[in-house]
Amino acid sequence: MSVPLAAPPDLAALRSAAAALAGVAERTPLLPLPALAGRLGVPVLLKAEFRQPIGAFKVRGAWTAATRLPEAARARGLLTHSSGNHGQAIAFAARRLGVRAVVVMPDDSPRVKVEGVRRHGGEVVFCARAERARVAAELERREGLAFIPPYEHPDVILGQGTVGLEILDDCPEVALLLVPTGGGGLLAGVSAAVRATRAAVRVVGVEPAGAAKLSAAFATGAPATLARAESLADGLLPLAIGTLPWAIIREVVSDAVTVPDAEIAEAVRWLHAEAGLRVEPSGAIAVAALLAGRVRADGPVVAVATGGNVDDDVFDRLVHA
Repeated sequence: MSVPLAAPPDLAALRSAAAALAGVAERTPLLPLPALAGRLGVPVLLKAEFRQPIGAFKVRGAWTAATRLPEAARARGLLTHSSGNHGQAIAFAARRLGVRAVVVMPDDSPRVKVEGVRRHGGEVVFCARAERARVAAELERREGLAFIPPYEHPDVILGQGTVGLEILDDCPEVALLLVPTGGGGLLAGVSAAVRATRAAVRVVGVEPAGAAKLSAAFATGAPATLARAESLADGLLPLAIGTLPWAIIREVVSDAVTVPDAEIAEAVRWLHAEAGLRVEPSGAIAVAALLAGRVRADGPVVAVATGGNVDDDVFDRLVHA
């Protein structure tokens, strides 16, 4: 259910993917965070991926992968498994392409993400979190749908790499990139952009302390499967870094930083209070690492805010805690 990665995306491939996203995904702005910059003594910018049409960066990889499928395969419909944002992206892409979308979701998925999949026309199949891959594989076999995984696919990684390309184009002086890390598709894509354009930029993956799969991969030298993953950051809970992302990450990323849930919650509150932004916990984790002093910043920093899809009751509880 994965596709081999011949080589990391190069600059020409990234530029081509970015051009193909015109009119589909937003070229999101870099928002200055002066209060945090004053605290750290260096410029801090937020890559506002929560402004995408589905409220998250995942639209980039989903559209790139879907449009690169053979037409006959795409016509049979798209399939994925997802805790939410990738599922929304697949449903969004499928609707624009006029094909069916089926999304296998954990039965404890955030309500806002389930509703998002359905709002974009996707069919939701619920199962236990641990059963997602098995259920998706059975649907793929039985119904002939084209499976697009959340991160274990070269075209998904390519699409996510356009986040990094935009950052490097818009902020050529950036010294540090902080990237929220789940299965590693975004981190791999950003790493590919850095490798292709400005290898001196430091790239750090940021992950929940309760789902520290990147740290485990660095410790063992290869993707290692966690016994469990638990965090407020529901979009960052894969049990292991993907094999394809890891092939790029290990050559570029300098470090993994873990952040406990209390600090993630504080970052959600801080972004709302200081910048008037609604960012989901997974999207706030890079800012959390800066606020808590968990990463050293010696020059301009860009923190990727990956999404803003959070249930109203959860968001209210976090910002009013």
